[in-house]
Amino acid sequence: MYFPSLPKDGKMDIQQIIGLTAGAFTTVSFLPQVIRTVKTRSSRDLSLGMIAFFLVGIVLWLIYGIMVRAWPIILTNAITIVLALVLLVFIIRYRK
Repeated sequence: MYFPSLPKDGKMDIQQIIGLTAGAFTTVSFLPQVIRTVKTRSSRDLSLGMIAFFLVGIVLWLIYGIMVRAWPIILTNAITIVLALVLLVFIIRYRK
């Protein structure tokens, strides 16, 4: 599948580099919380509402990325969805 936002020669332009970098930082920002929640098996300090609203927003960003065929948006939001789902599962499972 060819994504219009990725040149046929495979080289990224500055917009794609910025988009991918921004998405990478946003996605990686979830890792410390996921790791902490998995290690402590505690979700006491996490907001179910915030994660739920955030997850809906990320799913919409993924849909938008697919619609405009922007692979940096698709890739980073797909990964973020997985991380947010892990937090959501832990919030529900370890809620005290």
